[in-house]
Amino acid sequence: KLNYITMSKGTVKFFNDTKGFGFITEEGTNTEHFVHISGLIDEVREGDEVEFDLQEGRKGLNAVNVKVI
Repeated sequence: KLNYITMSKGTVKFFNDTKGFGFITEEGTNTEHFVHISGLIDEVREGDEVEFDLQEGRKGLNAVNVKVI
């Protein structure tokens, strides 16, 4: 069973277009979550405010359904 948390907010800490991944810092908890390019709805840049869902991945929670707000 996949753990799934919806509608978190945060800021893109960094995103590497070439490698297709980055990290989002969650608002409130300051937890950093891995994000893969396949989990993006919008293109993101460092510093963007985003909304995202969290999905259990192999190495913890990954940000998915990421969109700029």
